[in-house]
Amino acid sequence: MKGKLLSILRLKCPRCRKGKLLVGHPYNLNYFNKVNESCPRCKVHFKIEPSFFYGSMYVSYGLGVGMSVALYVLQLLLGLNLNMIQNFILICASLIILMPYINALSKVLWAGFFIPYDAEAEKNSNSK
Repeated sequence: MKGKLLSILRLKCPRCRKGKLLVGHPYNLNYFNKVNESCPRCKVHFKIEPSFFYGSMYVSYGLGVGMSVALYVLQLLLGLNLNMIQNFILICASLIILMPYINALSKVLWAGFFIPYDAEAEKNSNSK
């Protein structure tokens, strides 16, 4: 489980957990939201069908809502006593700053729903 979570957080291929899913870093705006055609390590094709990653918008929405709730609960637990406007600004600023990573993370999670992990592919990609 630890390996799966780390590969998701590091935005790696869901099949081999070694190759990069994205063309560039999420915060490099020249490559914002660009996904590799296939994994550079195990060669699995990421774009299963045209517009495949449109479904990741739903995952991104869920991650954004989850992060908003977590930030609200965290500020309550820390006893910050922020009013509604301050909470709104805190949540919006956090979401704007984390938006590129949330979008990238949603693409990895979406691909992981359809591309299963293959231990053999991981072993073969380790030997390369």
